[in-house]
Amino acid sequence: MNVHTIICLIHAISGWILFQCIPACTTSETDTFKTTVVPNEFIVQFHFKYFPTVRESYIRTKLLSSNLSNWRILPRNNLASQFPSDFDILRVLDKENSSVEQIVKKVASHPSVKAVVPQRSVQRTLAWALNGTQSRQTLGIVRKEDKRSRRVSSVLHANVLWNLGITGKGVKVAIFDTGLSKNHPHFRTVKERTNWTNEKSLDDKVSHGTFVAGVIASSKECLGLAPDAELYIFKVFTNSQVSYTSWFLDAFNYAIHRKVNILNLSIGGPDFMDSPFVEKVLELSANNVIMVSSAGNDGPLYGTLNNPGDQSDVIGVGGIQFDDKIAKFSSRGMTTWELPLGYGRLGLDIVTYGSQVEGSDVRTGCRRLSGTSVSSPVVAGVAALLISGAFHRMELINPASLKQVIIEGAEKLPTYNMFEQGQGKLSLLKSMQSLLSYRPKISLVPPLLDYTSNYMWPYSSQPLYFGSSVAIVNVTILNGISVTSRVVGTPKWIPDVEHNGHFLKISTRYSPTLWPWTGWMAVYIAVNKDGEGYEGVAKGKISLIIESLRDKSNETVSSEVIFPLTIKVTQKPPRNKRILWDQYHSLRYPPRYIPRDDLKVKSDPLDWRADHIHTNFKDMYTYLRNVGYYIDVLREPYTCFNASDYGTLLIVDPEKEFDDAEVHILREHVHKDGLSVVIFADWYNTTVMKKIKFFDENTRQWWIPDTGGANIPALNDLLQPFGIAFGDFVGEAHFKLGDHSMYYASGTTIVKFPANPNDIVVGASLNDQGQSIITGSKSSKKEPKKVVPILGLFQTNSSNEGNNDADTISIDDPKHKGRFLRPKLGKRNLSYLQNVNVPHEGRIAVYGDSNCLDSTHIEKACYWLLITFLDFAMNAHKSSLLQNLNRMSEFRKVADKPLPLRISSNSSKPAVTDRSARLLHCEQLDWLSPTLSKTNHHVEEQPTVEWVASELERAEQQNNQIKQILDAAIMKSSQDAEYLMGSQADISLGTSMMFIFCLSCFVIVLFVLFVKRRFIL
Repeated sequence: MNVHTIICLIHAISGWILFQCIPACTTSETDTFKTTVVPNEFIVQFHFKYFPTVRESYIRTKLLSSNLSNWRILPRNNLASQFPSDFDILRVLDKENSSVEQIVKKVASHPSVKAVVPQRSVQRTLAWALNGTQSRQTLGIVRKEDKRSRRVSSVLHANVLWNLGITGKGVKVAIFDTGLSKNHPHFRTVKERTNWTNEKSLDDKVSHGTFVAGVIASSKECLGLAPDAELYIFKVFTNSQVSYTSWFLDAFNYAIHRKVNILNLSIGGPDFMDSPFVEKVLELSANNVIMVSSAGNDGPLYGTLNNPGDQSDVIGVGGIQFDDKIAKFSSRGMTTWELPLGYGRLGLDIVTYGSQVEGSDVRTGCRRLSGTSVSSPVVAGVAALLISGAFHRMELINPASLKQVIIEGAEKLPTYNMFEQGQGKLSLLKSMQSLLSYRPKISLVPPLLDYTSNYMWPYSSQPLYFGSSVAIVNVTILNGISVTSRVVGTPKWIPDVEHNGHFLKISTRYSPTLWPWTGWMAVYIAVNKDGEGYEGVAKGKISLIIESLRDKSNETVSSEVIFPLTIKVTQKPPRNKRILWDQYHSLRYPPRYIPRDDLKVKSDPLDWRADHIHTNFKDMYTYLRNVGYYIDVLREPYTCFNASDYGTLLIVDPEKEFDDAEVHILREHVHKDGLSVVIFADWYNTTVMKKIKFFDENTRQWWIPDTGGANIPALNDLLQPFGIAFGDFVGEAHFKLGDHSMYYASGTTIVKFPANPNDIVVGASLNDQGQSIITGSKSSKKEPKKVVPILGLFQTNSSNEGNNDADTISIDDPKHKGRFLRPKLGKRNLSYLQNVNVPHEGRIAVYGDSNCLDSTHIEKACYWLLITFLDFAMNAHKSSLLQNLNRMSEFRKVADKPLPLRISSNSSKPAVTDRSARLLHCEQLDWLSPTLSKTNHHVEEQPTVEWVASELERAEQQNNQIKQILDAAIMKSSQDAEYLMGSQADISLGTSMMFIFCLSCFVIVLFVLFVKRRFIL
């Protein structure tokens, strides 16, 4: 056997392994969205709907009375123009900001005008991949399919309902997408095709809209779920995937007029502050239109849910693979509307198949696509089947009740938490069962809070203790009884004394009115003084009374809703294990243009993931918890927390301004209370900020950032009492700190630091990324690197308080250019044992880049450095590695450099520096007085509302017959699933054994070859 034979054998084994991995490795299409503001175009919202002449008269009266003529109302030539509308599009012809502001202010002052907001555009990008272009084929109608079929109609057992005559007939389904070709052979009942774009053709030239329609209602080849559903096709995206808010508003109004039952919206984006869009979605729900929307394709990061899928009145859908694993692309995490002052909701409702799903191609045949825009029509098709199977219960079906039956029928996926899977995996048959036995009721999402269940992450990840910050759970209230209801009185806290519930204290805030169909309740949980030494589980429940109004009978119905609590409580940890995370000074898009932290990543221009420990800093949070730290979240100014409770205040990538009172109080906390501060900053350069203005090719608008990656001028104000400051050099490079590989991704540098003998300053050789962006050069790596200080450790001392700014570090010292990091030789200056007596004053640790903690675009994690900083901050222990790298004596003052200045904010948005608008008061919670329960038995479910409806009673026999069929089908599908899992296990075991056998043969061949060459030749 020669070398060529061995290479061939290796290729054969590698090819066999690759063949086994093909199903898991195939890539596919996912969608991304970018929203921008259209310059000088505004949507004028009215309180009510009027005909065009009336609306124009209102606007004209206000503007002409002030001699303002540089404007016009844009015509909208579509089907909705013949009906009354509640908005107009106003274009200001004068580009002067003062003139624009004057016109907007005048129009908004009219009593019939609700608001004047910017017009927005959305650009959808379809990432076409290999499978999207090479798997188009005519598959024919196959009723008996392989159990691993990629047809969702087969996997969800839609044939069980088809055999009962439930096919979606009579259900109106609106599809908002790229249109549909006329006379497509896959569809039986296309009732109407309408065009809301500025293009002339109704046909789908992209194929996305056709695919979505096929998943819902294809009747040939790749079968949809509800083949007899009535399709209403709304073309709202052009062939270049561009759309506008006004197009959606007109199309939504027309959908309300057509009285559609279900509306599928396979789009989404981070802009939940597009108020006309959000409010129109609410209006659709109020008109009994059930909206289904994709959660987004920004996974696996947390905090990436898209709007409108994250709205409580919409069914938000995530994606899974056919092996029941959450698809990597599926967005997840809490909603970020409520941050930084509150906590997000469970915006993801359900997950279903969205990876390599079969659907109709643009003209004929089938294709496979992936994304939550694929998962959304799966749920829409299921909804159509459910409604068509319960037409005799139509008066009970609404956006809340249908969401209730869908999530009640869902199956929990093991190993995934609620922010990854919502209420679980979609089950068509179980949801059909639930709908057939449904009685109008009010339910909660999540239905309970249990710290002992891993499904309830992050609550299960850290117990509460006396003195910890309050835990917040944001509960969605679903009212299947009526579109409008109200909370009666105040919620009651009923502790379970037998299970130590008296150690908890509870506060609530809630929406007094629930509309449409939904509301919210924020529950604040803390441990009282009596629970200071307790460790274990505490239980109780919150009781809420909701009064609903029946539309037809005009009667009120009161319902009690119960929210059970199971809370893990522990003893108060020592101060040197407690970290306070600064959430209060974090901003994100929207409402402001906060640019990306890593300038190299041009495909993701916005910082919109909220910078929370349970969103894009989740991995860092998990790491800290695993090593024993407790992390509380600060949602208030620095004047509102007890510094003696915490060892370290952790400030990462702040964008908001620090008030003068905060600067003063932090200085007091550090010098007098022994609080330490750890800061991970980010880039800031006003010239770079102007260079990376947000440009949209469709709207031709430039949008200037409000700040850099971090607000360095604000940080410098905060650190000024300690003699520390950052500069405007934007650096980037791979380098090493000892044995640790590091990547500095668009970070800042230290330009001012106290020069005390025992302090530490570490430098690195970085590329001038900022200069390369300013000059437009393709790579900064061609220019010589600069050795600049990036890391500092400072022990404060009250004796020289206020005199810490003696020395200024220069990043332009020519003496050190080209120097690389090398560990300093010689004795260690400080050992851990010498730091047992921790100084009373706090310590400051700073680093110029936060990307190594942020999971968004992380290349090299620096959690080890964070732990090193915390060890210094909490215990005054200086790492021997950093001591050996200390270059304090070499970074000396060369020339004073001015500190970075604040940029004048974009006129389209309020300035970050507007301190008058900041919240400076501390949160005051009203704790509920405990209400003793008469009994301590298990909490019963709320009583369902009794409806006197004879038609429901007459249909009971039919329902029972269908339920029996569904029971049998569900049992059979469970057995099939178990068989399939066993088969997959056998296949996996066989694959592993085959691999081991081939590898053994390969080793034997190599050994024989070696022996032959060594001893025989």
